[in-house]
This record gives sequence, structure tokens and C-alpha cells, in this order.
Amino acid sequence: MHYTGTIYRPPYEANTPLLQVTVGCTHNKCKFCSMYKDVKFKVSPMEEIEEDLVELREFNPNIKRIYLLNADPFVLSFEKLKAIILKIKEYLPKCESISMFSRISNIKSKTIDELKELRSLGITDLYTGPESGDDETLLMVNKNQTSNDIVEQCKKLEAAGIEYVVTFLNGLAGSKRSKMHAIETAKTYNQLKPTYTGTGGLTLFPETDLYKAAQTGEFDDSTELERIIELKTFLEHLNTDTYILSHHTSTAYIEGKFPENKQKMLDKLQHAIDNYDEAKHNHHRNSTHTL
Repeated sequence: MHYTGTIYRPPYEANTPLLQVTVGCTHNKCKFCSMYKDVKFKVSPMEEIEEDLVELREFNPNIKRIYLLNADPFVLSFEKLKAIILKIKEYLPKCESISMFSRISNIKSKTIDELKELRSLGITDLYTGPESGDDETLLMVNKNQTSNDIVEQCKKLEAAGIEYVVTFLNGLAGSKRSKMHAIETAKTYNQLKPTYTGTGGLTLFPETDLYKAAQTGEFDDSTELERIIELKTFLEHLNTDTYILSHHTSTAYIEGKFPENKQKMLDKLQHAIDNYDEAKHNHHRNSTHTL
């Protein structure tokens, strides 16, 4: 298989076969991320993709789901994605579901009709990872997107029947804007219908610009307790139908259908706040080595 560098995939895709169609990240400028810092973006040649499909077929000809690598393969044009999907179906005819990461900007170049066709061909869901729905925070961490962009593009996915996942990275705004970050993100996500909403806690990695900003005092990093309070504030203001699932970077784990389990989650977070164990939460954060 042609895999370049460290392989990153959502934890929920642990058992899904991985097919590399791009390398690196098209944006690669988010201040909190170092995953593809030294990896130059490129598109995999179709010859390599075919070679990997042959290998996957030999491994299991009955594969029903494929996950496409790397950071944002959905940046590929409609025509390129269609060609790759048809090639997947040629080698793995039983494949029914294809997923991948997608930046919000990747969706902009595709019409609703094109998205509908991609859905009919097998792209069933995308991991969009906005991290925040708060414009000030999005600007500060250089996500290169706005809350309006998130709503507009995700609604296109809904119109096309493509399911998607959003994320809330609590702590991303820092300590001073923590509450507003939670409220504004909930306000944005309340306009959406994400299948899953992942929650995680900001971890400052030494290779990132945000880590350097924290070292110089330009970024007021939240405490672990502040992150839990921020997560609780986010859920208090969130009302959309979704499924909440915590990421491994979160020190307060919650999971369940929302809003049916809203009060149960709030109670669990309040218990964590009331019985806060700083050493335990700091140990978890210090043991986190990657997004």
C-alpha cells in the first residue's frame, strides 16, 4: 500500500480499509495543528491508486466501506473524485460506502447536483471538522472559514443526502473567550443536522504556532477545568439533533443521542466540575501526543 508519513484517520474508522488518494493538507496553516506540517500536498497518481486497490481486493474482495486518505481528499474535483469512485467499484464491486475528511472550503467548488451524484456513487458521509463555529476564534487560529461558510456548505451536503460530522474543540479560543466560543459555536451548529458532533480538548503541541503563542503570552491557554466548563456551556446552548461522541483529546468523556441525553450529559459534566481532579486531567492532557 502507498502510505506517506503518519497515517491519521478518525477513531471511528479503526476497522475501515484505508486508500490514499492525496498526500498532506491543502491548507496546512491552522495554528493548533502540526499533523502535516512537513508534508507537501500532492494528488496520488491513478496508477498507485489502482495498485492499492488490487492489494485491497486480494486482502478482502468483499470490502463494503473505504476511507480515503489524507487530510482533505474532498478537495479533488468532482470529475477526479468520480473517476476514483468508479475505479473503486471496478475492483471492489461490493463497496457501498466511501468516506473521507473534507475542509469546508472543499465543498464550495461542488454544486448540489454534483454532490448528489457523488452520493449516488457511494460517498455517504464526510468528516468536516470545523472545530469552532465562532468567527473570532476561526480567524484567530487561521481556519480560513467563517460560521456562514460552515452553515452554507453543510446545508449543501444535507440537500445532497451526504451525512457529515462536525467537531467542537473546546479550549481553542483560550481562557478569556471560552464562554463566547461555546455559545457562538452552539449557535452555528444549531442551524445544522450533523450525524455526529465530536468533542475534544485543545492540546498544545510544541510544533504549532498556538503553542508558541502560549509560550509568549499571546495566547491565554485554558485550564483543564475551564475546558470542561466550556464543554458544558456548549451543550447547554446546543439543541440540534445529533449524536455526541468525545474524542480521545477530551478529558471529560460523554457519548449519546442528543438532545435526548442532554441532561444526563450536563449532569455528568457538572459532576466532573464539582469533583475536579487536576492531577488526573493534567496527566491525560500530557499523555496526548497527537490530534
